[in-house]
Amino acid sequence: QVTLVESRGGSVQAGDSLRLSCAASGRTFSFDAMAWFRQAPGKEREFVATISRSGGTTGYADSVKGRFTISRDNAKNTGYLQMNSLKPEDSAVYYCATGRIATRAQGTYDYWGQGTQVTVFS
Repeated sequence: QVTLVESRGGSVQAGDSLRLSCAASGRTFSFDAMAWFRQAPGKEREFVATISRSGGTTGYADSVKGRFTISRDNAKNTGYLQMNSLKPEDSAVYYCATGRIATRAQGTYDYWGQGTQVTVFS
């Protein structure tokens, strides 16, 4: 059983930066790909970014490409999402997830964190 715990999000102004972390336990972290998803009020949960087991391959949603960076430190069993140039439309609950392969599809991820709120004020 894998447990994922996201760091506390926060409330920031548009243009600010924020870094989320996702601490994994219960399974060797490097065995799994990792991803971040988000869900805004009244909307479906959507893909944000994914990273392969080694960290060598990443993928991003078009809406965050060039502003967000996903990374991981397998030695620390932790993944990260660096968010720069934040916009009000980035406001959402952010979830990390792990699974066998790095994809954009939610159904391919087996374990999920509890979510953390990010609010961006204009």
